[in-house]
Amino acid sequence: MKRQLTNLLLIAIVILGLVGCGQPDDALLKPLKQDAVILAFGDSLTFGTGAQPEQSYPSVLAELTGRQVINAGIPGELSGAGKVRLSQLLQETKPDLVILCHGGNDLLRKQSRQQLQTNLQAMVDEITNSGAQVLLIAVPAFGINLAPAPLYLELAKTNNIPIQPTILSELLIDNALKADQVHPNALGYQQFAQSIHRLLIDSGAILY
Repeated sequence: MKRQLTNLLLIAIVILGLVGCGQPDDALLKPLKQDAVILAFGDSLTFGTGAQPEQSYPSVLAELTGRQVINAGIPGELSGAGKVRLSQLLQETKPDLVILCHGGNDLLRKQSRQQLQTNLQAMVDEITNSGAQVLLIAVPAFGINLAPAPLYLELAKTNNIPIQPTILSELLIDNALKADQVHPNALGYQQFAQSIHRLLIDSGAILY
């Protein structure tokens, strides 16, 4: 309980810092047409490990947005492999928007964070060069606390792209919202999708 309260305090500090900084300047998205394709690219957090396929965040997000959302999550994938996989996937699916949530396995396996940031930057470049837009999801730095890894915030600022910085941290400190130590459960994925949906609205991608 004491550790959970400590984690909550640390994440609250991060959130307050982000509120002060806000989203990167002019980090808005172009409105998505009703027939737009959204590519959810990542690892097990995107795949939906810990819940049924229809309970994954891409499935829930498709219902919330009324758009096609392709689940391109591969459990256990490292960012280096993701970088290689992304290119062909962009050609095959031709998405209008890519939700990038990758790097959790790099962090869990204590891989180089500098290399992770380099790989994620390469993915962002690949996506934008394809003509698609990018929305970034920050992954927690698994360890003593679950605050988001700072490299995600740096990437969002450098590339001026919208980011959801804390939702995964918030989910993984609440035992009622997770299936195991690193994956949400069905309710957690639902809240994950709702947070992305809200960011799509706030950034101008979804208009009502």
